[in-house]
Amino acid sequence: MIPRHQTVLFVVLLAASIGMTVLLWRQLDRAHQRMLAGENTAPTQAPLVAPAEPATLMVASDTDGSLQPRVLSLPLPSLEANPAARARAILGRLLDLYAAADSSHPVSGGAASVEQVFLLPDPTNSSDPAKAHDKTAQNGPQLAVVNLSGTFAANHPSGIETETLTVLSICATLHANLPRVQSVRFLIDGRQQDTLAGHADLTRTYLTSQAVPAQEVIQ
Repeated sequence: MIPRHQTVLFVVLLAASIGMTVLLWRQLDRAHQRMLAGENTAPTQAPLVAPAEPATLMVASDTDGSLQPRVLSLPLPSLEANPAARARAILGRLLDLYAAADSSHPVSGGAASVEQVFLLPDPTNSSDPAKAHDKTAQNGPQLAVVNLSGTFAANHPSGIETETLTVLSICATLHANLPRVQSVRFLIDGRQQDTLAGHADLTRTYLTSQAVPAQEVIQ
């Protein structure tokens, strides 16, 4: 018969062994998760830096309700290779200006407010709407669909003038840098919304020709 003290010692050692096994397994699992996280976040190659190019931003001013052209040098994707990404980058810079402390048209959100920009053949400028999506129409007038974030819309100052200035400045900026963009539609979080912040109509299509002021460019 095994003495009692040896039985107690055996049980204690067994419990300690099980505890050490569980602790070691947890540590190995945590190390594995850290390794996977490192693999997911580490870049596989050095990021490419786009060359700086001049871009014309049509900046809104709440003081006189105008749009003032301003030329900035920005790193931009290629117009030929990725015009939609180029449009998004330019609009992001415009909204960064609005989010700045000294903004002439204060609107919070910045570049992150532009979730997507889609460039499509413009059916309103096609003599045959049924052919609007043909390959032959790829060099014709374009419709830009600008998808803004819900946070941007929710935090936008309410008022017919301030909302209209934001919409028109986006339309005019698109046309100034992508002349083929003749009309613009707006989405909020990927869905149609009646207004931007209670006033500016987002159910309509905006013509860029009606948003571009005849003013000299401010360097």
